[in-house]
Amino acid sequence: MLANLYSSEKGHVARYERDLKHSAEQAWAWLTDNGKLAQWFAELSSHDLREGGTMRFDMGDGTFEEMKIKDFSEGSVLEYEWGEDTVRFEIEPRPDGCRLVLIETIRRITDHTPKDLAGWHVCLDAVEALMNGGEILSREDEWKTRYEQYVEAIRAL
Repeated sequence: MLANLYSSEKGHVARYERDLKHSAEQAWAWLTDNGKLAQWFAELSSHDLREGGTMRFDMGDGTFEEMKIKDFSEGSVLEYEWGEDTVRFEIEPRPDGCRLVLIETIRRITDHTPKDLAGWHVCLDAVEALMNGGEILSREDEWKTRYEQYVEAIRAL
């Protein structure tokens, strides 16, 4: 299912939800443990997990972008800067596992926005597959499909 896209007073919001058959603790580890992060988003790492701490994005050229953690609650909330935007993960325990929510607040829509949205979509699919003991065989093919869908979804805003 695609992210729910809507306008807000801060710009636009993309809300992704995944109901996982795993505990909130397991989901949290996939968002914060660098060994697990590397399996679904190799460029991203955690460095100081607390409000005011940082996440790091490897630019691939020997430099890193430091992204400030804006909100943090151990095991349930991780929100950090994503360029001019913010990315917020929320984990809610459920009787049969947990709900993982990703909310990207987008200040302004650009040509790059559908690329980011498709990327987050595929990343969440990868997290779920990895948690279930599998993987996505072709992330690139999946990304291309999702990219076209998000281009259309943005046009409909």
